[in-house]
Amino acid sequence: MDEKKILLIIDSNALLHRAFHALPPLMTKSGQETGAVYGYLLTLFKAIKDLNANYIVACFDTKAPTFRHERFKDYKAQRPATAPAIILQIPIAKEVLSTFKIPIFAKEGVEADDLIATIAITAKADEIYIISGDLDNLQLVNDKVKVYTMGKGIKDTIIYDKIKVEERFGVMPAQMNDFKALIGDASDNIPGVKGIGKKTAAEIIERYHTIKELYEEIATDTAVLKPKVKEALKANKENAFLSRELVETKKDCDINFILEDCRFGNFDKKEVEKKLYELDFNSLISRVENLKTI
Repeated sequence: MDEKKILLIIDSNALLHRAFHALPPLMTKSGQETGAVYGYLLTLFKAIKDLNANYIVACFDTKAPTFRHERFKDYKAQRPATAPAIILQIPIAKEVLSTFKIPIFAKEGVEADDLIATIAITAKADEIYIISGDLDNLQLVNDKVKVYTMGKGIKDTIIYDKIKVEERFGVMPAQMNDFKALIGDASDNIPGVKGIGKKTAAEIIERYHTIKELYEEIATDTAVLKPKVKEALKANKENAFLSRELVETKKDCDINFILEDCRFGNFDKKEVEKKLYELDFNSLISRVENLKTI
């Protein structure tokens, strides 16, 4: 029987951010902050073991504005600036990934989520797990694609499959974009429909499936909705469709992704151990041997 191809796609910025806030500060002897990278690697190592992953790729954001900023000037406008301690650790994370021979994708003007979506849709893998610190990628979950994320702590992880998404949000993964078009996303300053909460949004999506069908019913006055909900939807139609456009990930980014380039395990153990030693990640060095898959 052919070996299963199990691909991990790392949502790197989101994972670094989550790890930074989940762990106490950590520094090398020279004073370099490394806590975010340490948490990032803890999660990655755990995922490799939990999922028997044999292919890995990492995606990063860039500073450049994206089409979403052009479409909506207030996109992410209220978000606090990324902590300098996280920014300074991004190059370190990339150095460690390079030592592990893990391919890195980043493209000016393209968000990591769009790179992830493109890879998830095109990769000829048997199973795909998106490792992330947030839930923006739940829209991609299907029979083959799942999201692997942290729970309450760095060592607590949750795998979102189709059933888990529906249990938590009351909608199917393919409906997450329509769901978020109604509730918005405060972290990205996506407006949604003011006055519509998660429970109401889930009920609306269960009945009408998409916001397109919902607004078609509203237009013909056949939608069965509470008066206040109907008024909110009418008043915020433009925001609902704008939000739907903003939350949907692009799946056609111009990147040269080759699955076999992501085959994991072809790294120099001594080189990796040296890099981890430089970062004072002594507790991780003993785990390297168990990561070999080739």
